[in-house]
Amino acid sequence: MEFREELKTLKDQVKFGESFKVDRFSNIVIAGMGGSGIAGRIFSEMYSDKPVFVSDDYSIPNFVDENTEFIAVSYSGNTEETLSALEMAMKKGAKVHAITSGGKLGELGIDTIKIPSGLQPRSAVGYLTMPIINTFIKPSPDDVDEASRILADLDANNTVQENIATEIFAGRRIPVIYGASPFRSIAYRWKTQFNENAKVLAYSSYFSELNHNDTMPLRDTYRKDEFYFMAFDSQDERIRKRIEVTQKITGTQFKKIDVRGTSVFARSFYLIHVGDYITYHLARLRGIDPQDVSTIEELKKRIA
Repeated sequence: MEFREELKTLKDQVKFGESFKVDRFSNIVIAGMGGSGIAGRIFSEMYSDKPVFVSDDYSIPNFVDENTEFIAVSYSGNTEETLSALEMAMKKGAKVHAITSGGKLGELGIDTIKIPSGLQPRSAVGYLTMPIINTFIKPSPDDVDEASRILADLDANNTVQENIATEIFAGRRIPVIYGASPFRSIAYRWKTQFNENAKVLAYSSYFSELNHNDTMPLRDTYRKDEFYFMAFDSQDERIRKRIEVTQKITGTQFKKIDVRGTSVFARSFYLIHVGDYITYHLARLRGIDPQDVSTIEELKKRIA
């Protein structure tokens, strides 16, 4: 499937209705790497009823026990860090689940939600995230319909995102993405999409934390004109004020990224898709195949 067609499946992915059956629990641990791991990061910002820990390593936290709902997320089903973390969780008696399209993870016989294969893991963000959201948050049908609708609108018209990509390309600039809660994880998702889709280095951070560190180099760093700064708009007036004041005192202009949708759910997936299209268009302008991850695959072969 051509990459742009992969992107267009997101409006249907958010309607994916599968979920896990869970009982009483004390905490949630979600293990995943790369395009699979972003599912846990996104969910952790939407959910606050119980502690959520996102594991992006071979290990798991010491608190994991029989009261932990442990979810291993690996699109391929063969991610060695995730399989290692799952093995540890099983030994500690955690309630284990998996989201995968197959591979070793799909053969373990644990509680598993199988998702469609044939996509890049990062293009399956809806399939990977929705089972977790459906299990613990249960978005309303109206929220799901709204999300699907605004994603379809973006599929039909992404000229704004193409223009941003053109500006980045014309100046050969390094993208810097600034988010704010509850979209800090999505700023990071954009960073990784620039890495994998457009094959460019990128940087992400978030308000208000960045006002305690980034603010200094924003005024005085080397070659600031080589960066392309973007900031997600916010409904929080305190964050809006921070964005405005940060620009003024540092002499830095941010490209404001508007956010559509009424619910956090819809707004999150809209922002995800905006980043998808900016990075897709940048790859196209650079003559780069956005589906190519051959260097990552070569690394996996060499360390296997």
